[in-house]
Amino acid sequence: MKRLREWKKALKQAADLSGYHFDLAGTEYESNFIQGIVKEVSRRIDRVPLHVTEFPVGLESQVLKVKSLMDVGCHDGAQMIGIHGIGGIGKTTLAKEIYNRIYDQFDKVCFLHDVREICSTKYGLVHLQEQLLFQTVGLNDKLGHVSEGIQFIKERLQQKKVLLILDDVDQPDQLKALAGDLNWFCGGSKVIVTTRDKHLLASYGVEKTYEVNGLNEKDALDLLRWKVCKSNKIGSSYEGILEHASRYSSGLPLALEVVGSDLSGKSKDEWSSTLARYERTVPKNIQQILKVSFDALQEEDKSLFLDIACFFKGCRLEEFQDILDAHYTYCIKNHIGVLVEKSLIKIIGGCVTLHDLIEEMGKEIVRQESPKEPGKRSRLWSHEDIVPVLHANSGTRKIEILYLNFSLSKEEEVEWKGDELKKMENLRTIIIRNCPFSKGCQHLPNGLRVLDWPKYPSENLPSDFFPRKLSICRLRESSLTTFEFPSSSKVGVMFSFSSSCVPTHYCKITHFFSSLSLFYFLQKFLCMRELNLDHNQSLTQILDISGLLNLEILSFRDCSNLITIHNSIGFLNKLKILNVTGCSKLSSFPPIKLTSLLKLELSHCNNLKSFPEILGDMKHITYIELVGTSIEQFPFSFQNLSMVHTLQIFGSGKPHNLSWINARENDIPSSTVYSNVQFLHLIECNPSNDFLRRFVNVEVLDLSGSNLTVLSKCLKECHFLQRLCLNDCKYLQEITGIPPSLKRLSALQCNSLTSSCRSMLLSQVLYFVLYLFDFIFNIS
Repeated sequence: MKRLREWKKALKQAADLSGYHFDLAGTEYESNFIQGIVKEVSRRIDRVPLHVTEFPVGLESQVLKVKSLMDVGCHDGAQMIGIHGIGGIGKTTLAKEIYNRIYDQFDKVCFLHDVREICSTKYGLVHLQEQLLFQTVGLNDKLGHVSEGIQFIKERLQQKKVLLILDDVDQPDQLKALAGDLNWFCGGSKVIVTTRDKHLLASYGVEKTYEVNGLNEKDALDLLRWKVCKSNKIGSSYEGILEHASRYSSGLPLALEVVGSDLSGKSKDEWSSTLARYERTVPKNIQQILKVSFDALQEEDKSLFLDIACFFKGCRLEEFQDILDAHYTYCIKNHIGVLVEKSLIKIIGGCVTLHDLIEEMGKEIVRQESPKEPGKRSRLWSHEDIVPVLHANSGTRKIEILYLNFSLSKEEEVEWKGDELKKMENLRTIIIRNCPFSKGCQHLPNGLRVLDWPKYPSENLPSDFFPRKLSICRLRESSLTTFEFPSSSKVGVMFSFSSSCVPTHYCKITHFFSSLSLFYFLQKFLCMRELNLDHNQSLTQILDISGLLNLEILSFRDCSNLITIHNSIGFLNKLKILNVTGCSKLSSFPPIKLTSLLKLELSHCNNLKSFPEILGDMKHITYIELVGTSIEQFPFSFQNLSMVHTLQIFGSGKPHNLSWINARENDIPSSTVYSNVQFLHLIECNPSNDFLRRFVNVEVLDLSGSNLTVLSKCLKECHFLQRLCLNDCKYLQEITGIPPSLKRLSALQCNSLTSSCRSMLLSQVLYFVLYLFDFIFNIS
């Protein structure tokens, strides 16, 4: 009875199907019509769906996304779609599933597996062309050359609606030989390409692409459970370890299948030991798949990838790009792009990230340079390797980057003699974080390009340290007391420190001038781009630094005992960022003509009374912030900052006056020169009328917390002023000269305003939004 019901159901479904209509009145012979039906049925029966996977998870949503890129019913022209992602992520699985779902809508179909691997053999491309022609048109001839195959494909498939899958393509010539032009195929044809290289698709003009991502947490656990016990259920005592295994795999289907198969049939204790082994070393079958993308890189790209995998995962791109630019002495931006295109790294929110297993793959490549002796590897990043190397003094010239970062909770002091870096002759980058040393450093390699060592442990930089290629020098929170670099003079003293400061240490970089020419002497530090001595409590004065001709970043932030700065600081033509924030004893700043300057920070210099003289046009700086200073006087040469659009001045707790140095009425030009100052914040300041008159093009003016009693009539000349803030001006009595352009005025806590002024403001509420006495009046 059951079979009878199934027959009835099948016959009903067959009766509902729409078939082929034969026109009795037409000219076609019935035999030809029947032959066409037989041919179509045979075509569909002969096509066997591909095996996809035993346990498909997370496929449905991805199939729908790829199909949304395809218009399967369209016959306007052939189309190429790209599927890209890292190795083992499921590109081939996805392509197979799509193939199975749509192959019956095409005249001819072909799925070419492992294109990259087959092409690595001598006759790989020719063999693939033969396979394509055999699967589509039944041609079983041997081809002599790739060009011959191209001609056959164009001739035989031009009138066929084809579905062609090219799996794991890694070179442009593979596409050229197998699907060189979409005109080779009939309208409605689809060519789907899977690859690890996003750039390959872009360079070939493939506009519609899909990136395969890892499985989500639920799907990953489901796949892992099935691989372990062929079921979606598992003992509760195993769930914790299973979740650990899932996290290790990070959603990579390949890793989930390998790990699941390895755990299957084992005890709980064996699971734990297996996972512990995985965390030490990536399984070979996973490593080999992931390493394919690495092996295809150029040497420069390989080196950069290893740097990122070993040191910079999770870092902001701008934080480490400068370091690696200095390390390699060229811009790495294009190489970063290559790694992104090869699906080895991603840039998300300005940060670089990569799959955990790809990170481990990179680290394992470095470990294999010398499995038993870390001192013979090119990169050292783990304190478990670095500390023993220092203890045994087993470092070698093979080490190029040393990055030691103890956790904040770890208080281990590194015991060393101080000269352990001497054998590391090719060391180019040193980065030390949160790491106390038992003694000071007695030797640094002269080939260093990056020295980033907060709380540098020595009283002095070594006397034999001549780092001609040093580009980045960051010695924050150090205790240096004397610091010499080359200058325009033979002695070249640059920084001086007070021995009375705490802690009382002494540091000196000496230089041998002898008979060398001045040019050669200065050339030693032409690579210097950044110098950072932030939070040095012993620094008292900055002397001549004119020798650092290419310096771009100079920072003495929070050097609280800094008193004087040499005039040479104002003539560094390449300087872009100058940070002297928090130098509370600094009372004056030398004149400046910094033609490349982008950012000047003088905030919290409590004793600074006047803004520095500007000796020439500085067209690149747009923003100046002076928070917590005592600056009261500005030179008329401030006009040379012609591109500044935002000026913020915040008092240091009590309002202070603002005026032009030696200002006289006839000194002030009839028209403003500050046309680009649009946002002017003078908080806890008392600007003079003369001062305000120079900013007639301001759009936003904030005078909160001032001691003004009458607001200047000169505001009437500010024809672009839209916002005016006078909050907490407790002594303000009169507001005069409101410009017609004003859209918003805030005068909260201005308790001294006269009744006539209040009435005047309320009478104008129709023209602007008024914040007054904690009430808001809106435009009606």
